[in-house]
Amino acid sequence: MKDITKLIRRFLGILLLSTILVIILNLLILAVISSSQMGNSRPWTTAKETAEALQKTETGYVLSANMVDKLNRENAWAIYIDNDTLEVKWHTENLPDTVPLQYTISDIASLTRGYIDGYPAFTGESENGLVVVGYPKDQYWKHMYPSWDYELIKNAPYTVLIVVGVNAFLIFLIYMIANTKLLKSVKPITKGIEALPSGEPVYVKEKGLLSGLAAKINQTSDILQRQKRNLQRKETARANWISGVSHDIRTPLSMVMGYAGQIEDNESLPESERKKAQIIRQQSIKMKNLINDLNLASKLEYNMQPIDPKPVNLVAVARQSVVDFINLGMEEKYPIKWNTDEALPACVINGDKELLRRAIGNLITNAQAHNPDGCTISVCARKSGTEYKIIIEDNGIGVTDKKLEKLRTTPHYMMSDSGTAEPRHGLGLLIVGQIVSAHKGTVSFDHGKQGGFAVTMAFPIINKESDELRQQRNITLF
Repeated sequence: MKDITKLIRRFLGILLLSTILVIILNLLILAVISSSQMGNSRPWTTAKETAEALQKTETGYVLSANMVDKLNRENAWAIYIDNDTLEVKWHTENLPDTVPLQYTISDIASLTRGYIDGYPAFTGESENGLVVVGYPKDQYWKHMYPSWDYELIKNAPYTVLIVVGVNAFLIFLIYMIANTKLLKSVKPITKGIEALPSGEPVYVKEKGLLSGLAAKINQTSDILQRQKRNLQRKETARANWISGVSHDIRTPLSMVMGYAGQIEDNESLPESERKKAQIIRQQSIKMKNLINDLNLASKLEYNMQPIDPKPVNLVAVARQSVVDFINLGMEEKYPIKWNTDEALPACVINGDKELLRRAIGNLITNAQAHNPDGCTISVCARKSGTEYKIIIEDNGIGVTDKKLEKLRTTPHYMMSDSGTAEPRHGLGLLIVGQIVSAHKGTVSFDHGKQGGFAVTMAFPIINKESDELRQQRNITLF
């Protein structure tokens, strides 16, 4: 609707500007025409100048040479009528033969406002007489009986404003009538375009001036809906395939792990055979964890993993994750340090405790997997501005800048499989990102302060209450 309003405003602006320009143009044209009629060729001015240039001498009346030339250029003639006798005492050489040389008072009154024998006549006052200048019959038209009401002249400015206003209204009315159909066609088109990004089906009636554009919008909507359905079918098929494969592999994999464990514990077998069974069991555990990660990643991607958000303390969740790993009997070459300030108050968010522990566990496991020669793993929780952060960092081999850039820009990045010993960043970090995203947080990767690899999980603070108030409310830590 905002676009429709802008379009209407634009139309009205163009209409208003056009009206103003037309009025200004008309005034300019009127001014130019009027100025051209007020030059030296104006007949009343010429008659006045002729009367002033006519001089009485001992031999008669004489007109200056300049004035004679001007009358000739304008194809005009002139006469001088004496006041006492009302006879023509002087005239130019080109005086028409039909022009009388004797006049009465009524003739003088008539020619002053009109014509002499059809010739438009213009008078100029001279000493003891009247000068009359005549022009060809088709050169000027004279209004012989002008009479203007004084009230009309006094109200002329208001009349002009009314006329201009009526003209502007008529122009606006004509414009709106002419564009009504266009505006009616634009409104559904705009609504259809605005609805396309929502992913819902869109249909615009294909009629009016923009029926072709409406048809294109409908075609685009159909294409988007087909693509959406095809994508949903593909994604559903992939999710179902992952879920089915995970289910089908669990049973035989459990049997392999069980039998491998029995062989490993059988003291009657040679040590080399028991060692092989141990390797089989350990690799089977890795396969099981990989399948679980793949299944969880698929569920998180398609919002199939149920999340039970409750107030949880991130500090307690991180501490418990560290304790769990220590209790599992980690190798001595992977010591874990708890670098969180003990005075840090409860960092409470609405979240799923089990998923958060899974994310922290994945990061600790990731540090172990990528540092086969051992490293120190640091776990830290802290408050930073409007966020709570959990940082898992190691002092191991770290990552190159190129690999770090790929981790930051690729949602699911796995390094080259050229060698079996090549470390890979795959599902573990992907699941961490999905879990944090489900909690409205962000994940960032960077070089560790001691040269290793560091991952920071940041979660927004759910409210503005102080840490002391949260402690007083006795929010459950687990």
